[in-house]
Amino acid sequence: MPKVSPIRIVVADDHPIFARGLRQILELNEGIEVVAEARDGEAALHCIREYRPQVAVLDVDMPKRDGFEVLRAISSEGLSSAVIFLTMHNNPSLLQGALDLGVRGYLLKDSALSEVVDAVTTVAAGNHFASPVLAQYLFARQARAQALMKDQPGLAGLTPTERRVLRMIGEGKNTAEIADAMFVSIRTLEHHRANICEKLNLRGRDSLLRFALTNKLDLVRMITNQSPESFLT
Repeated sequence: MPKVSPIRIVVADDHPIFARGLRQILELNEGIEVVAEARDGEAALHCIREYRPQVAVLDVDMPKRDGFEVLRAISSEGLSSAVIFLTMHNNPSLLQGALDLGVRGYLLKDSALSEVVDAVTTVAAGNHFASPVLAQYLFARQARAQALMKDQPGLAGLTPTERRVLRMIGEGKNTAEIADAMFVSIRTLEHHRANICEKLNLRGRDSLLRFALTNKLDLVRMITNQSPESFLT
């Protein structure tokens, strides 16, 4: 049987003692190879470009570039490394922002040393991973999204373009900004908005904006169709 190549990892954290402990635990596993270690986001991005790891384990709070900035750069440059975030913050809004950007794993630092091997192997296999303590938020988000779908059955009838428009309205973008992002005219965008209002039975000048802002997080869950089960082991 041919030998399986180890999972190549880049670790980035500005706390040397924590990073060293993380690396030692990872390297106890024969199926994992830490190819580089960085102390800031700029160095982390350089290592990811040079070594092309399968997984990058990034601290959210780093000098020069934070984890979110590095994740955006990875995405914009078309790099294939899957990203796992490390953070001290048990904050649903941070988790939501990470999910929106395509993060594959999310680890709280107080449990990271015991979970990082599972996180790396899970993410390298193409799945998602989050610290189990976040399960309550993920499942609550799914329940709210399902309730929203039941209350607004017209959501299921939105086209992919209309869903994208609705999501950007929820992000606070105005008509001109959405039109520019979608490379369409203001008139075309207003047509999409009218169709959304009709399907969702929304009436009144600001009814669509109020609906999108009020249900922003639940719309993200519904529109992206992310399953909370896929983030839990």
